[in-house]
Amino acid sequence: MINEKEYLSTSELAKMLRISRIAVFNKIKTGKIKAVKIGRNFVIHKSDLSGILGEVLTSEQKTEIDNAVSRTAREYGETLRLLGAE
Repeated sequence: MINEKEYLSTSELAKMLRISRIAVFNKIKTGKIKAVKIGRNFVIHKSDLSGILGEVLTSEQKTEIDNAVSRTAREYGETLRLLGAE
């Protein structure tokens, strides 16, 4: 029996990736997302999630995010520390 907490539905993954369910199905069909078919539904193992998220972001996007986080921490560091203390 499959433990449901170890798997995501296509709808849950679509919400996480902010794409449509159809886009998730297309990625499953092309092999970009590894999924298991159970009955009529596909499920995605949570251990595969980091690979899926890594494929969605390009290295350029990751660098842009890292730069934005660094800039935010530099400019608002004290404010963020105070908010974290609350």
